Amino acid sequence: MNAMVEIQLIAAVTAAACAIPGVFLVLRKMALISDAISHSILPGIVIGFFITHDLASPWLIIFAAFSGIITVILVEMIQKTGLVKEDTAIGLVFPALFSIGVILIAKNANDVHLDVDAVLLGDLAFAPFDRLLIDGADYGPKGLWMISVILVITLLLLFAFYKELKISTFDIGLSSALGFSPVIMHYGLMSVASVTTVAAFDAVGAILVVALMIAPAATAYLLTTDLRKMLVLSVIIGVGSAIGGYWLARWLDASISGSITTVLGLLFLMIYLFAPSKGLIAVLLRQNRQRKEVSLLTFLLHLNNHDSIEERRVTHLQEHINWRKVRANSVLKLAKKNNMVTIENQVVSLTQKGLTFTEKALDYIITNEDEQIEDMKDDFFLFRG
Repeated sequence: MNAMVEIQLIAAVTAAACAIPGVFLVLRKMALISDAISHSILPGIVIGFFITHDLASPWLIIFAAFSGIITVILVEMIQKTGLVKEDTAIGLVFPALFSIGVILIAKNANDVHLDVDAVLLGDLAFAPFDRLLIDGADYGPKGLWMISVILVITLLLLFAFYKELKISTFDIGLSSALGFSPVIMHYGLMSVASVTTVAAFDAVGAILVVALMIAPAATAYLLTTDLRKMLVLSVIIGVGSAIGGYWLARWLDASISGSITTVLGLLFLMIYLFAPSKGLIAVLLRQNRQRKEVSLLTFLLHLNNHDSIEERRVTHLQEHINWRKVRANSVLKLAKKNNMVTIENQVVSLTQKGLTFTEKALDYIITNEDEQIEDMKDDFFLFRG
């Protein structure tokens, strides 16, 4: 297997491993905690190294995960005081822990060089050079094996505790009532996020870990409200962006991690703008349509309340309803399109369909039953002629 394939495999598997816990972090509105964990694991790694004196020791992962859990505990302790919000608590905790790690290195390992590119940005190009050798046999990149094991464990935990995670994410009260401890689920999720961050940290760096954990989940959230679909979409988006980012880096002769993050950002921007229901354009169109619906209803109610011919003349509508000419013409055109009104000698009258719609609309306004309005649109084919 050549280095090019190995780099793409490491990036893809890392993306899949990060995307799964990332979905639950986004749904729990804890996206920033991934950034905190990715930085605050440093003291755990340093302490683990001082104890084992082996950078390849699995104890480093355990200590780093423990450091990540401490970060979550400290953030929650500060937040529960009510004096500061969660984002402020995160901003207080992770720089402090990261700084402790740097100080420990500076005081006890002056000969260690902290490279900003390697620690923060990571360098996937060098990941294939760290090989897993057993009895002289080469089994491939060590990072690929490590993150693959984490992915398998994450999937097993997801299948085993999917129902508990889902309930505790959307309804903590129901989770407690059913006997699922939301605290255990919370710290279990944080543990998985910490271990995943540690496993990916060496190959891709802190910034890309955050991007791979949050961006695919946030993008998938704009496309679906179904948790299963969101998990699948998040993994697909993460893996696709990782591979696409690699080839973009080759084309531009640029940083692989930076290119992957760029692809994730561009993909999120596209979905943010063009998502069918939650996209910015769809939301603006829906708001515009709702304004037209309100204007149409106001217009029909005006006609229903005025029998006088003078009150119903086209030329007087602008004056009576206090609309500008363009808006008055637009609403009149919409009413005609939906066969709500007829116009004879510049006098507007309600049709039987318009009268029935107006009576139902009045009933909706009085009862304020939200489910009725959508049924009314379907019954009268509103906006469909």
